[in-house]
Amino acid sequence: MQRQRLSPGEVRRIALGAQGFSTAAPKTAVTRQHIKRMLNRTGLLQIDSVNVVARAHFMPLYGRLGPYPVDLLSRAQARKPRMLFEYWAHEASLLPVETQPLMRWRMDRAQRGEGVYKGLVRFAREKHDFIERIYEQVEGGGPIAASDFQGESGNGGWWGWSETKKALEWLFWCGRITTHSRRPSFERLYDIPERVLPREVIDTATPREEDAQRALVEIAARALGIASEPDIRDYFRLKPAHSQARVAELVEAGTLMPVEVRGWRHTAYLHKDAQLPRRIDKPALLAPFDPVVWERDRAERIFDFRYRIEIYTPAHKRVHGYYVLPFLLGDRIVARVDLKADRAKRILLVQAAHGEPNAPSHTAEMLRTELERLARWLDLDSVAVMPRGDLSHPLKAIAPSPQV
Repeated sequence: MQRQRLSPGEVRRIALGAQGFSTAAPKTAVTRQHIKRMLNRTGLLQIDSVNVVARAHFMPLYGRLGPYPVDLLSRAQARKPRMLFEYWAHEASLLPVETQPLMRWRMDRAQRGEGVYKGLVRFAREKHDFIERIYEQVEGGGPIAASDFQGESGNGGWWGWSETKKALEWLFWCGRITTHSRRPSFERLYDIPERVLPREVIDTATPREEDAQRALVEIAARALGIASEPDIRDYFRLKPAHSQARVAELVEAGTLMPVEVRGWRHTAYLHKDAQLPRRIDKPALLAPFDPVVWERDRAERIFDFRYRIEIYTPAHKRVHGYYVLPFLLGDRIVARVDLKADRAKRILLVQAAHGEPNAPSHTAEMLRTELERLARWLDLDSVAVMPRGDLSHPLKAIAPSPQV
């Protein structure tokens, strides 16, 4: 049977529609149900500690729903009825609690020392009794942070974990403890799953490893709409052999359909529920860890947009800036801006603004509107544009709206 062939424009609209960009923003106040429906589309939110503009997991919902009370997401993480839990999925992630049984095979493998940092595995082998004592303290006194343990002054940072922090992270990876909530400093509070997750989730039978992987592959494929097998694999960071086998099974079941996309090195797969919106109208600033752009190769294939995060690049070698957000207009990425929320001065600072080739003439105007809306959501008073990048001058020349 001849494969369906899709044009680049169709691929962009399918991908964006699957991620919720074809759905109109709520006309009323955003509610818990809006967040739940959007998370059912994205499948997860990546967590990152960088807070240059806003925490990474807050931004994708803002891009899709517009300004919303961030405490809605915080309550979904920490209050009953709990909607989300933390685990290693696409890096550290927030996931719907219903997904927890699908991650247990990864927790079981972690207990066997698979899929975990080698240094942490070695620590677990050498410090078994110490880890058990830490677990007993969490079990008896949770929720508790690493800094609450006697003799601890903090978590020591990613590369300087104390032994207590290592023990807690090992237990977290194995699923024996989980995140109860986070302090304003972003430090985790740990507790046992039985006191955090809904009873119906705890009581759900653990699926076979192959069944859980197949379910994760389908969640990823539905969230992407159209994707190659490596794209699908990356969503939950599966091993190639697991992903390839599960994709083949879903093709056999009719859930995924191979299609042709010009320029793609790997076969493209269309999810059976994918829709082709007539158009995408929602402008949006995308965080570096948004699912639309987090897999840089896919972003380049779909949007002809080469994107690299330059946080760890020395300042003199950066091309576009420190914390750069792509600007989506229609079904194209037309610009990128290096942003910083200066909370002390209550300013959204545009440190650089660059237009993409063939960006439409109204890009600066639409981007200015979006920046002002973002500033209001961040509770900042104004937008300040620095003279760096070809889009900075037209952006600065636009008079601010009276709301900001």
